[in-house]
Amino acid sequence: MAKSLYETLEVTENASESEIKKAYRKLARQYHPDVNKDPGAEDKFKEINSAYEILSDKEKKQQYDMHGDNMFGGQNFHDFSRSHGSGGQGDLDEILRQMFSGGGGFGGFGGGGFGGGGFSQQQQQPNLDIETSVTIPFGVSILGGSHSVSVQGDRFDIKIPAGVKSGEKMRVKGKGHAQGGAVGDLFLKIIVAANPEYIREGDDLIKTFDVPLYAALFGEKISIKTLEKEIKLKVPQNTKNGQRFRVKEMGAMNRKTKVRGNLYLEANIVLPKVDDLDEDLVQMMKEKLPKE
Repeated sequence: MAKSLYETLEVTENASESEIKKAYRKLARQYHPDVNKDPGAEDKFKEINSAYEILSDKEKKQQYDMHGDNMFGGQNFHDFSRSHGSGGQGDLDEILRQMFSGGGGFGGFGGGGFGGGGFSQQQQQPNLDIETSVTIPFGVSILGGSHSVSVQGDRFDIKIPAGVKSGEKMRVKGKGHAQGGAVGDLFLKIIVAANPEYIREGDDLIKTFDVPLYAALFGEKISIKTLEKEIKLKVPQNTKNGQRFRVKEMGAMNRKTKVRGNLYLEANIVLPKVDDLDEDLVQMMKEKLPKE
């Protein structure tokens, strides 16, 4: 049984959750439109995101492992995403959502706005509500802001609160079906797009940044772009690879406590190429550097 989602992320069908995440982060960095300007890189980036959206979800992955590419009409995922994603990532997300939910929407949620409850079962007849999902940028999920939504030909902006997580729900009043003077509501399930530069752990964010060998050995201030602004980080001498530095309250907002998490910057020490170094320096390093 063909299972091309694994080929998209360049992992085996027996890959662990951590291996899938590692492969996704590597490919997302490689094909991110801000980094890769080659034609087709953006489509490849969207394809990688959609594949990870499925394989990182235990229930969706279980369905896919059972049925394989039969879920895409026998097509491999590359061809399927090309033929169904021409309208944008949102269209492909909607197709995949319906496919993996059986087309039945979310059912049984309740309450309004964001929250963890379920919709009221006592709905008027006919049901004029619309249930769907919306994918928002990672930065908007952390900082909040306006996001454009298109539903049944009607495009409008919704306000996203800072700190929202994937899986949370919100209600937009009066944006459902209209019939006989009555108007339903729009119920949205929020999906946060992955960002190859950040990992969210609770309310904290983790970002890897490059540290030249000189700065790691002798210390130096390094400019780092964050979601909000560019900051200067003082890297001390003898910094180790993987060492973390905390930037207070530059993480995600906890919407219950209204307290922001922290941003942790993880050092990635970049070694120079030996061929680029001065020959005398190379010779001295060979003689002086400890071998153990």
